[in-house]
Amino acid sequence: MRALLDIVMIILQLGIWVLIAQAILSWLIAFNVVNMRNQFVAGLWNLLHQITEPFCRPIRNALPRMSGIDLSPLILILIIIFLERVIIYYVYPNVV
Repeated sequence: MRALLDIVMIILQLGIWVLIAQAILSWLIAFNVVNMRNQFVAGLWNLLHQITEPFCRPIRNALPRMSGIDLSPLILILIIIFLERVIIYYVYPNVV
């Protein structure tokens, strides 16, 4: 059972890193550092967007509009950190 919890923790950590990568890539695209006409950039953007959008969309819909600032990845990272802490402090010690 602990092995399954370790896999869940690894997946949660990967989720945080994917959200960070997606945020950094969106900034690079917004400031014209990288060009969306590049096939690698466009493919990477589509991949990261498809992974993160199903989780960010409900949060984005629940938050009020904030003049172009998208806080849904930050909220999602905080939720993931909360889930990790719950697993570490309450679930993991009680698993044999």
